[in-house]
Amino acid sequence: MERIHRMMIVTATAAVWACVLPGMAVASTAAGTSRPAGCMTTIPVGDRPLAAAVDHRTGQVYVANALDNTVSVISGRTGTVTATIPVGQLPQGIAVDQRTGRVYVANSSSDTVSVISRRTGTVEATIPVAGQPAGVAVDSRRHGTVYVTSETGNAVSVISGRTGAVTATVPVGKFPFGVAVSRRADAVYVANEKSHSVSVISARTGTVRAVIPVRGVPVGVAVSQRTGMVYVTSDGTDTVSVISGHTNIVVAVIRVGNAPTGIAADPRTGTIYVANETSNSVSVISGRTNTVVAVIRRIPSPAAIAVDPRSGAVYVANAFQNTVTVLTRTC
Repeated sequence: MERIHRMMIVTATAAVWACVLPGMAVASTAAGTSRPAGCMTTIPVGDRPLAAAVDHRTGQVYVANALDNTVSVISGRTGTVTATIPVGQLPQGIAVDQRTGRVYVANSSSDTVSVISRRTGTVEATIPVAGQPAGVAVDSRRHGTVYVTSETGNAVSVISGRTGAVTATVPVGKFPFGVAVSRRADAVYVANEKSHSVSVISARTGTVRAVIPVRGVPVGVAVSQRTGMVYVTSDGTDTVSVISGHTNIVVAVIRVGNAPTGIAADPRTGTIYVANETSNSVSVISGRTNTVVAVIRRIPSPAAIAVDPRSGAVYVANAFQNTVTVLTRTC
């Protein structure tokens, strides 16, 4: 099923914003003075980009284009599309195994996961996954174990990174979408849209060890590998729930823009980026204080976000513009 994607005045101190992305635009500071526009570039990609992921080793960015059934490959060095790879029908989830470089793409209408080789840039395998696969996450430590949410199957499929076979199917809540792995908690967090909850799967046993109620309709999930905190976007309430990876309790609820969906954590700095689709903005959350420290505006229909921890570049997939906005520290 195709997800229908749905657009703040920016205030932050100059010091805080400089720590987020030096050189980027802030409409005003605490003193009310204007700052110059920073480095924001736009890259055309395929039709309806709904997901993005970065290969931390190469800096390449992979963007899933839902309506033309392709993945665009962007060079982090040149900022240009270097390849367009055909995959299955309605790709809307994507993740990179940072150890092997394999890219996993969830094709919702094909009930498959495409596996793209880092070396050849082609699909090297296609894995059947029932129930409209949507979100994807990879645990690079556990031999590249892959977790795929199935929206209509109300389950998470566990795929062996070594054999490419589905080794388990874990029942979760209704209409699971976003998924993320926490190294600190040795757990997998799954956003269940119609159950208004987050399922916590043990990466060791493959069983659900907790179910956490959250506000609104949970969509996206990101984990700060620095702190172990889990961040969940909630459509309808325009919030991000912060879950302790230690206690599995919601410890904060952060107000962001309208219709927050995509979310990503910078593994180096711990900064969290939230795509607010109908606010046309990206909220920037401090992983230290769990507060919004800046808002980047004039980003049309942002749906997904990925961060390159080496360069600090932030890649925002703009669903209805068929583009990716790149936010960089320097021009």
